Amino acid sequence: MPRILRYAFLALLGLVIIALALPFVIPVDSYRDRIAEEASRTLHRDVVLGGELSLQILPSLQITARDVSLANAEGFGDAPMAEMSEMRVGVKLIPLLSSDVQITEFVLVDPVIRLQQNRRGNNWTFRAPDAPEVAMASSGEGFVRRPGALPFEASFGDVRIENASIYFDDGQQAREITGLTLQVSLPSLDEEASLSGQLTADGERLSFDGSVGSIRGAFEGAQTPLSIRFGGNLVTASFEGMLAESEDFALTGDIDANIPSLRNLAAFAGAEMPPGDRMQAFAARGSVDVAPGTIDLVASSIRFDDITGAGRLTMASGGARPNITGALDLPNLDVTPYLPEQSSGGDTSSGGGIPPWSEDEKDLAGLNLVDADIDLNVGLFEYGDIDIENVALDVVLDRGRLVARLSDFQLYDGRGSVRVVANNRGARPSFSVSAQLADLDALPFLQAAAGFERVTGTGGISLDLQAAGASQAAIMQSLSGNGSFGFNDGAIVGINLAETIRNVNSFFGAQSSPADAETSEEDTEQVEAGAQTQTDFSSLSGTFSITGGRADNSDFSMLSPLLRVGGTGYVDLPSQTLDYRMRPRLVASIEGQGGSSNLRGVEIPVRIRGGFNDVSIGVDTSAVGQSLLSGALSNALGGNSNATRPEDVLRDSLLDAIGLGGDQAPDENSDEATEEADPAQQLLQGLFSRGRDRDDDDSGDNN
Repeated sequence: MPRILRYAFLALLGLVIIALALPFVIPVDSYRDRIAEEASRTLHRDVVLGGELSLQILPSLQITARDVSLANAEGFGDAPMAEMSEMRVGVKLIPLLSSDVQITEFVLVDPVIRLQQNRRGNNWTFRAPDAPEVAMASSGEGFVRRPGALPFEASFGDVRIENASIYFDDGQQAREITGLTLQVSLPSLDEEASLSGQLTADGERLSFDGSVGSIRGAFEGAQTPLSIRFGGNLVTASFEGMLAESEDFALTGDIDANIPSLRNLAAFAGAEMPPGDRMQAFAARGSVDVAPGTIDLVASSIRFDDITGAGRLTMASGGARPNITGALDLPNLDVTPYLPEQSSGGDTSSGGGIPPWSEDEKDLAGLNLVDADIDLNVGLFEYGDIDIENVALDVVLDRGRLVARLSDFQLYDGRGSVRVVANNRGARPSFSVSAQLADLDALPFLQAAAGFERVTGTGGISLDLQAAGASQAAIMQSLSGNGSFGFNDGAIVGINLAETIRNVNSFFGAQSSPADAETSEEDTEQVEAGAQTQTDFSSLSGTFSITGGRADNSDFSMLSPLLRVGGTGYVDLPSQTLDYRMRPRLVASIEGQGGSSNLRGVEIPVRIRGGFNDVSIGVDTSAVGQSLLSGALSNALGGNSNATRPEDVLRDSLLDAIGLGGDQAPDENSDEATEEADPAQQLLQGLFSRGRDRDDDDSGDNN
């Protein structure tokens, strides 16, 4: 062996012996204090190495420290910001001389980290006590992926965190992560790296694992394979894709996510949702593009509670609230489960009917959770008992104000458009509805919309309503607006107005009119066959206005070949009562559909009144009397060509008004006089006959 090599070998052997013996020769306290001092100077915090400390130089540089603690920042309490029972760090010494960091071991045992924030700042910003305070950056600037970001080599051997705890407190909310275990595998910066672990966050268990094709590629902006998986009670999700070639940490790939309960996830995130048993499950499968502050999902399948579909959603998180935009195609959308629950109290709880309006206030805080602008194409839209087909629905949610527009949809053989607004920006919620519905099949629509089964036909409805309040009762009390309706070729079910008028005529001893004769036989056959009582019409129309929950109407009009009906009255929604007067009038001639509404005939007012669950329908007898007297006086003042004396004119007019008119009274000696006369006619004739006799007697005496 050449002398120079021998000397070199002896020198190297001496260094090895010194390195092995140095930790035993130098007292521990001599480098314990030096390490703590340098660490404290670097972090601007007191670092305490309170337990056993050991140093090993060969075969690798390894330091083991126990009971290590890092002091908290000033103003954040006396408890250490971080502490751990043991820390082990091992680095290969020779590669380190050529900037090749090969960590043989990095283990933290039972670390505890306390993160705090208040109005003055936080405790994880390390700066010198006399350094000026730097405002937290709000521009979003941070690490930029670029070539050369990692100008060194590195590899990790045994890298672990065992049973870590992390606590966060900002004075408003406190969060904790416990039982955190983490295992990292990193053969080199250019090979696949993997990570796995588990933790408990605020009582919820979560496991995770992932891999990245290259740490260097991930940090230097190259396209890099990426795989991430989460599992737990709150969420299970997986992503398989790529880190995009870019300066940002943007990624694209396939996602499969399942959230068993959005409510539990929202509560975990510190955003409690309003009480209820809906807004629970969410699942999505498709492709996703993620950039800083933006998630773009193209879902081949998406599920929200029982609602399924497909489409595209984009969520941006840069504003005061998440902003969701997109378009979805849904075969079925039933919003009934998301409507306020009906009150079950009141006298109708066992017998059905309409219950009293609930005083329970509903929390609309859910409208303030996100902003949204979503277009929905729905095959079947269900709202309560209302079914709407082929709906184009545009939903805009902006700072607590929801605007939903349904345009050009099919509804019970008709078409329509609706605009609904729910506003939670003010001190109390407000609502508005604007609707135009045409060519509806009235019976199934009114039955589904309001439980009303009294009208058939085809027609339309127009509404423009506003209300405010957090409960059903408050909404009904504040309801205002106006509307109109018009139906053709239908019927009012439950009453035969023509038959009612004939019955009243019979009560007053009237003779049937020709129109009565034409319809009575048909009506009799219907009654005998058990047919449902109803009043047919060729047209039914009217307008109404609403103030304080009371809807008033004064221009109700119904036309049919043998009947004309006008009406006026009100429906009081807060008290759930109504009072309505209809003025049906039989006509003496048949003019068919579209006939005049001013034809003369017998008018018998009908009054409809009572509570929603106890409506009574009957003849308005007081109005009948007034109508008869008014008609009689009108005819009396108009004269009678067949009567020459005033008393005869008045008598004949009254008889005409109640349907008892005709020719002059028969001669007492004629055959007709022997027949039994109508009692009412006899009464009126007797009254006027006695008056005439007295007049005749007085005249004789004077002569």
